Amino acid sequence: MADMTTGNTSRADANRRRILDVALAELLRDPDASMDQIARAAGVVRRTVYGHFPSREALISTLVDGAVEAVEAAFAAGRDGTDDPVQALARSTLVVWEVADRYRILVALAQRSVTVQGIRERLAPVRESCAEVLRHGLDQGVFTSPLPPAALAYVHEQMLFALMEAVNDGLLRTEEAGRSAAVTILTTAGVPASLAAALVTGLGEESGARKG
Repeated sequence: MADMTTGNTSRADANRRRILDVALAELLRDPDASMDQIARAAGVVRRTVYGHFPSREALISTLVDGAVEAVEAAFAAGRDGTDDPVQALARSTLVVWEVADRYRILVALAQRSVTVQGIRERLAPVRESCAEVLRHGLDQGVFTSPLPPAALAYVHEQMLFALMEAVNDGLLRTEEAGRSAAVTILTTAGVPASLAAALVTGLGEESGARKG
């Protein structure tokens, strides 16, 4: 009996993961995709989707939770291995953007169903990490800003949201968005534009070489 229960649980978990993956793809294709559309695309009946997620809002909220976890892990990975605040901020912005780009449609959707305050609460750990990097850089004099670190971290968070919306609205090309975001974040922290652009270009080439 225990084996059957384990099998059923594993199957349910696999179904849930598949529904989430398919839902994200469908919402990227059609932000107004219904639960019926998502069920059809996932190859399950509507009742199965509702068995895991009682409403479309609950489904989107779960996707947002997954996005926040991925962004938090990406930010930590970007900081890892360097004590240089400028490098840390540039690298973390690039890797966060790479992850966030997959979820960018959720920014608009979540603002309708999760509320902006809900998103901010979920992102608090990432914002605190960013503030720590900024504080380190301000103390060293490599960043300059009239804002304290925590306030500047809020500005950077909102700038990333705005840039994601710009991509959604076709005002910024996806392939240049990550680099543009990193340069913009660095210059807002007081890094000279030429230095910021050179650093981000170098990091991009380094990343491309590693992937190649």
